[in-house]
Amino acid sequence: MVQILFFYFAIAVIGLGLTIVNLKNPVHSVLMMLVLFFHMAGFYLLLNAEFLAAVQVIVYAGAILVLYLFVLFLVTLREEVNISPFIDKGYWVGFVIAIGMFVTFIKGIQNFTLGKHGHDTIEAIQQMTHTKAMGKAIYTTYILPFEIAGLILLIAVIGGIALAKRERKGA
Repeated sequence: MVQILFFYFAIAVIGLGLTIVNLKNPVHSVLMMLVLFFHMAGFYLLLNAEFLAAVQVIVYAGAILVLYLFVLFLVTLREEVNISPFIDKGYWVGFVIAIGMFVTFIKGIQNFTLGKHGHDTIEAIQQMTHTKAMGKAIYTTYILPFEIAGLILLIAVIGGIALAKRERKGA
């Protein structure tokens, strides 16, 4: 049963990803992305990562998708929707990049090796729960990268506010 669910989620995620890219209406693309986020949460549930599934639904399907819709409604897309996707016949550049990414992906799979095992045993994680184990790892072992990521996000938010204020003054 788990394998059937895995293949369903895999086919659905790949199909939804292709659908999102190929739809002409951006609002329809965002709605398909909502369905994609729920299928990704299903993947996390299959991996017994309930916390990540909840974060996927709350943060991505809730907050990020609302942000996408907000931006779509603020921007007029009438001109952009009517533009041909193959302007100046430059589609071959995208094709070459896609082939390069595919070759890199194949080489990465061929050279893949498993890393070192963590310090905690499976029994300790099951006793502690996944959320506590992840919180312990983030706030002890990986506190510096966690704080750096928070600082980068803070700088991005301040930069966005500064750009928005500057554009409003000029208008």
